[in-house]
Amino acid sequence: MSDAAPNDFTRELVRWSESLAAIARTGLGFTESLYERERFEEILHVAADIKAAADEALEVRRERDHFVQEWMDSVGEGVPGYVTPKVAVGAVVGNDAGEILLVQRADSGIWLYPTGWADVGYSPSEVVVKEVLEETGIHCEPVQLLAVIDGQRMGFTRFAMYLLLFHCTATGGELVAHPLETVGVGWFKRDELPWPVAGASWWGPMAFAAIDGHPVTTAFEAPRSPMWRGQPG
Repeated sequence: MSDAAPNDFTRELVRWSESLAAIARTGLGFTESLYERERFEEILHVAADIKAAADEALEVRRERDHFVQEWMDSVGEGVPGYVTPKVAVGAVVGNDAGEILLVQRADSGIWLYPTGWADVGYSPSEVVVKEVLEETGIHCEPVQLLAVIDGQRMGFTRFAMYLLLFHCTATGGELVAHPLETVGVGWFKRDELPWPVAGASWWGPMAFAAIDGHPVTTAFEAPRSPMWRGQPG
């Protein structure tokens, strides 16, 4: 880790703290032993210390007790208590003019393709169709899974999250921004993307290749060597 840039190291601290907290919360969800519960709660406090240190490095001020209480409130029992990454679904929607559909997020002002959390009761492709319609007013048809990305490893989220990114084609509808989630929506050519747009350096070439009808292989991060907690096997 000595060669890592400060921001990279801070992201690693966040990842370590979230991973420790996930292990502890999963343990709390499965154990009935008072002794084990005390140990797992102590791990949560250690994880909170790590996360608070990372926040301090990023000049974000939140108390350690805030993290512990937030994690404790999310503990389930049995299988529901097994902590896994959250899942988000994104949509690269193209039209006949070779343009991409982007929305401007109301919370940040950043432009990005439509995204949303995976909802219970829907398949990932159904979430895509639903989110695109809700955020933009456009009907679309999923064509291909473009990428399965670890958002925390990519550096665009501070908690464990996987992104499933789909290529879709527009089939109808009219541009209408969501009244709460977005403040802008539009079709954009590859050399006329709005500003500020998030992450176009990694998704842009892949997105426009798919929109242009070129074969695109589903992208994912290769396993690190060695992996964080050792090599498989």
